[in-house]
Amino acid sequence: MNLSLTGKTALVCGSSQGIGLATAQELALNGADCILAARNANALTLAVSQLPKTKDQVHQWVLVDFSETKQVEEAIGTITEKQNVDILINNSGGPKAGPILEASNDAFEQAFRQHLINNQILTRAVVPGMQKRGYGRIINILSTSVKTPLANLGVSNTIRLAVASWAKTLANEIGRFNITVNNILPGLTETQRLDELIQHSSNLGGKDPKVIEEMLRDSIPMKRFGKPEEIAQVIAFLASPAASYVNGVNIAVDGGRTPAF
Repeated sequence: MNLSLTGKTALVCGSSQGIGLATAQELALNGADCILAARNANALTLAVSQLPKTKDQVHQWVLVDFSETKQVEEAIGTITEKQNVDILINNSGGPKAGPILEASNDAFEQAFRQHLINNQILTRAVVPGMQKRGYGRIINILSTSVKTPLANLGVSNTIRLAVASWAKTLANEIGRFNITVNNILPGLTETQRLDELIQHSSNLGGKDPKVIEEMLRDSIPMKRFGKPEEIAQVIAFLASPAASYVNGVNIAVDGGRTPAF
């Protein structure tokens, strides 16, 4: 099985922490040159310095706030002027939790720009180079809410499904160029995002966060939360030559928690 990414360049969004950082580490371990993108320069500097690296690998970072589409356009323009991107990992922090009727119009518009519009901007910039080289991997880190909506995540449920539909349409259009487009749907994973959701549920229901945590853990058939590196390993497979015929799918990595197929 060919899992080598030597000679490939990966742009990993939201990669200063959590699943994004774990993904960059796994791709680097498999030989890719990684470009990390996030809004915290200190965290990015540290993250890049800790990536696995051979003498031929070159890792770098770019500062970008994914809540500002103009910054995203400028950042990807600068990158593609200098080099090709073979692997694009679309990943950005999820919208705030809360019931859908309590969400403002601005919350929906901001989430749409941050997730779908940014994905479109980045993809339009990197696909021409992928077409020329006959190789491309676009992987979107979404949520299991693509399969079944999650309680108190009204904005996220809505936007994640929109991105999944965008990705399937894209996969159908560009598969003939040996460019695959797939979605990873992480379940409850040990990240800052999970901590925030637990705290939100605690505040909403007046229960101790530890009680909420135990209830969530018990809802998973494997009776534990996922680790960022477990998500990253599936992403690395999809980015590799070994996954050349996997296209247009949603893959849940959730310990079996999602009730839908």
